Amino acid sequence: MNSTKKTYLFAGIAVFFWSTVATAFKLALREYDFIQLIFYASVVTVIILFIFLLIQKKIDLLFQQSRKEILFSMFLGAFNPLIYYLILFKAYSLLPAQIAQPLNMVWAILLALFSVPLLGQKIGWKSFVALFVSFIGVILISSQGKFSGFGDTNLTGIFLALSSSVIWALYWIFNVRDKRDQIIKLFLNFSFGTLYLFFAVLFFSDFKLQSGTGFYAIIYVGIFEIGITYILWMKAMELSTNNAKIGNLVFLAPFISLIFIHFILNENIFLTTFIGLIFIVAGIFIQQTDKKQL
Repeated sequence: MNSTKKTYLFAGIAVFFWSTVATAFKLALREYDFIQLIFYASVVTVIILFIFLLIQKKIDLLFQQSRKEILFSMFLGAFNPLIYYLILFKAYSLLPAQIAQPLNMVWAILLALFSVPLLGQKIGWKSFVALFVSFIGVILISSQGKFSGFGDTNLTGIFLALSSSVIWALYWIFNVRDKRDQIIKLFLNFSFGTLYLFFAVLFFSDFKLQSGTGFYAIIYVGIFEIGITYILWMKAMELSTNNAKIGNLVFLAPFISLIFIHFILNENIFLTTFIGLIFIVAGIFIQQTDKKQL
């Protein structure tokens, strides 16, 4: 198999798994609260990442981290998984999966906007058009099938889903400044984040764990939301000669996700969800064509 085929194979597998995790989130939330979900999923992710560090013989790198790098990992671990996933999973607990999942996608637009003050980058008028187009998509999705208004939409859930996009965009901006090995820094970030989450469960939830659909969904989330899937995606980007084309495959995930949401969670997909998702993805594509962005 040549490198091009391997690239699309790795990217395709990653996109497939990412398209299933929204369904897994909701299945897990039927039996566990949002704090328990992210804590147990993070534990699984840390184990998976540690196994990959062993396979790639990178354990020694863990002991070569400077004090500054350790402190930075402690800082990033507070962003992801602690704050980001607590907000995101709380949003999923309040909203249908078909609403929460696409709203989280606007992080790509926010990333471009935040890059101006935080990274000193420049953006052109297309990025502002992209924001407007995506905002129309947010309005449509939030209406939950009612073109005339927001109907029975949980506005707190909408706010949290959009807030998670802000946190995720900020996380990736800080992550850009971290030039360490990707798996090393991800492992350390999640290790510290899992420690924070331990105390969150201790003070605000409990350590309930039982066999069942929710338990298996949590393991699935831990493996395929970050662990193996993230590594597959990094491998695809490494092999690719055109990262833009590979990157665009990510936008297939929310559309494929609607299939799983409909047939597994039995959610009736609103027309406004599909149309709104098209607007959000269109906004992201417009933003990517902004040649003034550095």
